[in-house]
Amino acid sequence: MGLIVQKFGGSSVRDRDRIFNVARIIRNTRNAGNDVVVVVSAQGDTTDDLIAKAAEITCNPSHREMDMLLAAGEEISISLLAMALQELGVSSVSLTGWQAGFSTDRAYSKARIKRLNTERVESELARNRVVVVAGFQGLNRSDDITTLGRGGSDTSAVALAAALHADRCQIFTDVEGVYTADPRKIPKATKLKEITFDEMLELASLGAQVLNNRSVELAKKYNVELEVISSINPVPGTVVKEETKVEGMLIKGVAKDTDIAVLTVRDVPDVPGMSFKIFSLLAQKNINVDIILQTTGRDGKKDMSFTVPLGDAESAVAALQSATSRFGGGEVTVNKNFAKVSIVGAGMQSHSGVASTMFEALFNQNINIHMISTSEIKISVVIDEKDADKAVAAIHDAFIN
Repeated sequence: MGLIVQKFGGSSVRDRDRIFNVARIIRNTRNAGNDVVVVVSAQGDTTDDLIAKAAEITCNPSHREMDMLLAAGEEISISLLAMALQELGVSSVSLTGWQAGFSTDRAYSKARIKRLNTERVESELARNRVVVVAGFQGLNRSDDITTLGRGGSDTSAVALAAALHADRCQIFTDVEGVYTADPRKIPKATKLKEITFDEMLELASLGAQVLNNRSVELAKKYNVELEVISSINPVPGTVVKEETKVEGMLIKGVAKDTDIAVLTVRDVPDVPGMSFKIFSLLAQKNINVDIILQTTGRDGKKDMSFTVPLGDAESAVAALQSATSRFGGGEVTVNKNFAKVSIVGAGMQSHSGVASTMFEALFNQNINIHMISTSEIKISVVIDEKDADKAVAAIHDAFIN
């Protein structure tokens, strides 16, 4: 008998029929002789609906109160799923994030897990129950509810799998696995049987929405084998693990991210320490920076451009504008009409000409590149948002037939 952690997203539990479908999947896993811990997201568009309700009250809600509000979505899901399991004759219990032992830091709306006490979960498993846990949430040291940010339920599931030494963590979605591109937009996209943690981490960080990047980081750190699988079609999914046996694929995927803004700080003094001053200021605001481009200094000045998440753009601009007078920088501008398109694959480490092939595909579509970033297993470009879908299709055709 093994221990399986299963995570179901919002679309998988969006209504009564989907909830009972999930309950039957769990029952089948249980009947196969496994202990089962389930992590569930809020139903369908519940989170968006709750955000809209907050907007009816205020245009600037506190992060603490938003966490209190949004945590309600998962609590609805776990109780309904536990009821469905009981209707099918499966002994079960629902637990909130804090009942399941999730302790987090105090960064409301994007908290990180500090500790996970699984005593309650293990106690319920010992009583032969399926444990249904609310993903995405925890409790900080002030006993305030916190949420883990976008995709936080994936992180909750992997954390539980690691802490419980589970045999596998299954992430159920509305697609059948990890594809070389979004199959809903790229008909030629193919499903991968296997992918490495590093490749999946890059894809998740670069806009692929199958798995949350923090969950992949945790899985790699604690060597939790993941399986991305469909909750609708009972077919084999994609296994994410340390090493794969699949050879011959130069590129594992093409990802698109439109959730970016490009900030430019003009006329920065071309002296040591300026990059530190700019980016430490953003770090204090918990704003992540991705691609960075710095012009060659002229007349003692240089321009510095970088990408940030779209939702952080205004706060980043405000922080920089208030500080430029102190370090001598000039105008701060923001452009929200860009997208980041990336290719990922461990195979590019040993093959030359990958960048050339990618850039040729963009050139053939008359797509201009504004910024470029590379690592051993990925190449990212920032382009006009209007060209993003066309770019993904062209690059996919160039590498994956």
